[in-house]
Amino acid sequence: MHKTAAWPLALLYAALILFASWFPFEGWRVQGVSPWAFLFDRVPPPYWTWFDVVSNLLGYAPLGFLLALAWLRSGSGRHAVPVATALGALLSLSAEFGQIYLPQRVPSNLDWLLNTAGAGIGALLAALLERLGALARWSRFRQQWFVPHARGALVLLALWPWALLFPAALPLGLGQVVQRLEAALTQLLQDTPFLAWMPVRHAPLQPLAPAGEMLAVALGMLLPCLLLYSVVRSPWRRAVLALSAAVLGFFCMTLSTVLSYGPAHALQWLSTASRAGLLLGVLAALAMAGLRRRLCTALLLVALLWHLALLNQAPTSAYFSQTLQAWEQGRFIRFYGLGQWLGWLWPYGVLVYAVARLSRREAQS
Repeated sequence: MHKTAAWPLALLYAALILFASWFPFEGWRVQGVSPWAFLFDRVPPPYWTWFDVVSNLLGYAPLGFLLALAWLRSGSGRHAVPVATALGALLSLSAEFGQIYLPQRVPSNLDWLLNTAGAGIGALLAALLERLGALARWSRFRQQWFVPHARGALVLLALWPWALLFPAALPLGLGQVVQRLEAALTQLLQDTPFLAWMPVRHAPLQPLAPAGEMLAVALGMLLPCLLLYSVVRSPWRRAVLALSAAVLGFFCMTLSTVLSYGPAHALQWLSTASRAGLLLGVLAALAMAGLRRRLCTALLLVALLWHLALLNQAPTSAYFSQTLQAWEQGRFIRFYGLGQWLGWLWPYGVLVYAVARLSRREAQS
């Protein structure tokens, strides 16, 4: 990773942590509790779970890793681990202080300690990988496999599996926002004359036919592959990465189903139409592995618009709504807001990226 990339990524990840810590940003008020009170509570608190322990450790490890990496690349490697750990602890303390004023969130000294430990673990891992030369090997790998200025695509690709973890109405279906936007606008314009300007849907949305569901899943699988192709030259490397993306997508969809419904229903998402769509998407990606990068970017734009059009014609079932409610009110509240926004906005980030790439005049190979 280039030395200028670690700091922006660390700042972006810190912003995502604060978003997840303070979601849903409603009901801010002074509750008559000292901001320091939670620091003196018993450890562990009576309401802790192993899920909280693991999520708090893992949630701050990437932050510590990025902060330490940025510090290492700045030439101050000796202090990278303590500085990254201290910055992670300070961010976690700020997040816990903010939760004092949110009735739906509960600050915890155990969370702060685990977050600090997670940041320290991530920082130690960065220092270890730097000492072993693994980060230098990654830089060489990136230069061999990806074109210059591939950072935007790589960031979007890194966010793709996280976006898939949030429950979707259709497998690999990211960006289903039209119904939610209509509901939000209707509520916002309630009791105003502007409500009459809202377009009225005269008939309820109908579920997609099996062929439509298959096509939507295929396009959802094709999108990350075409995004990869826009920054990878070699056809055989594209094929390897496309197959890797298929395996990763399958794993993330299965994990999302396990988190939502339990291990007994791990493959419930894999209907006949979904299996056919997944296979069709992989075959189409492999068939396109030899295309020019600019053409791949153009096809990415077409596939993305087609996917969004199909997905936003599909309704959300009551069962799906119950799943979202369980995420919002249960133990996944820490990731609900962040995962929800990633699931909504990832395709539109890809849309902006594809348009920007196509607007550039650069040699395509």
